Amino acid sequence: MEELKNILKKFVDSGWDLISIPSQGYLAGTVSGETLLEAVEKADEECGSCGCELDPLYKRCMVLLKEQSM
Repeated sequence: MEELKNILKKFVDSGWDLISIPSQGYLAGTVSGETLLEAVEKADEECGSCGCELDPLYKRCMVLLKEQSM
């Protein structure tokens, strides 16, 4: 869970509304894991291979969220 929190904090700090807003909401307990997963999947689709530091974090975040929902 700590790894997921650290990833989400980086998403919040990115300032990209697509992932920062749902990540902040998830950390605050107001956004579901499913909603966050949808946002991260969309971010990965749109920008997951641009070469920035967030690219591998999208994929890791998706794995962690799916593991939590099991």
